[in-house]
Amino acid sequence: TPDQLEATLEVLEHFSEHRSVSEEEMDVVGELITNICGALEVHANVAQGMSGIEAANAFAQKVMGSIDQ
Repeated sequence: TPDQLEATLEVLEHFSEHRSVSEEEMDVVGELITNICGALEVHANVAQGMSGIEAANAFAQKVMGSIDQ
């Protein structure tokens, strides 16, 4: 659920602020945070009336657009 994703996001953000986190762990945490933010965006789009497929495709296009730049 979006609430669970938000809670997980908060935990990961706090974890990433700890001084003993290695660079490899930060890479993994960064990827997880990115994925969670994407999931939250898809959830929000579905809540606004998009179908799940449309919301996922819109997010994928957004990601692809940012990679192309």
